[in-house]
Amino acid sequence: MNGVSGGMLVVLVVAGGAGAGIRYVLDVVVTRGRRDAFPVGILIVNVTGSGLLGLLTGLGALVAPDWLAVLGVGLLGGYTTFSTVSVETIQLARRGRRDWAIVNLVGTFAVAVVAAAIGIVIGGLLPG
Repeated sequence: MNGVSGGMLVVLVVAGGAGAGIRYVLDVVVTRGRRDAFPVGILIVNVTGSGLLGLLTGLGALVAPDWLAVLGVGLLGGYTTFSTVSVETIQLARRGRRDWAIVNLVGTFAVAVVAAAIGIVIGGLLPG
């Protein structure tokens, strides 16, 4: 497994599952009863996940590599989802909401990148 122990792999899988579960719950709570509306739940997930990954990255050496893997790759990797943005963008377009489809795709990318940058800056400001 090239440097990844079996135990670490299990921890990464569990963290990824936890992240996916958190994503699901947050999306359900935010979009409760509004399935045909703009997918704001997944937008919130991807923006917050990008910001948190940026924060972890900005913290640099303050975060041990194993923790960075568990939190960044595992938890936040399971939490965020580009595939759902892609599918929801197509579904919006198929429902005749091309305006929302474009906002979903471009807006998610732009706001998530800004959130990541803010996270990196904040992480870099913390004493280390």
